Amino acid sequence: MPEKPKLGSYRRHLLVCTGPRCTQNGESQALFDSLGDTFKAAGLDSGELRVKRTRVSCFAACKGGPIVCVQPDGVWYYNAIRENMQRIVEQHLAGGQPVEELVFHRGPAAPC
Repeated sequence: MPEKPKLGSYRRHLLVCTGPRCTQNGESQALFDSLGDTFKAAGLDSGELRVKRTRVSCFAACKGGPIVCVQPDGVWYYNAIRENMQRIVEQHLAGGQPVEELVFHRGPAAPC
């Protein structure tokens, strides 16, 4: 039997679409790559507010990218370009308040 994997604890999980149809010139992958430093600067790389980030290949929401989804909140953002992602990090991931003008969908949220 394989060894059970281990994950560190985290408050939120940010899913970033890096599929080829989300953005035309690799902006989504560049955004994902920049998030390590962004999270560290915001204090989201460790402790009780830690955010885990994961690349996904396609959300099947191929307009208005980069597209990101914050779980367990069930909040989906479009146009998560670097400036908007900074707002999402500060206001939502660190502060707990979604950036409403960038939200395009809300899925089922986990109970708090």
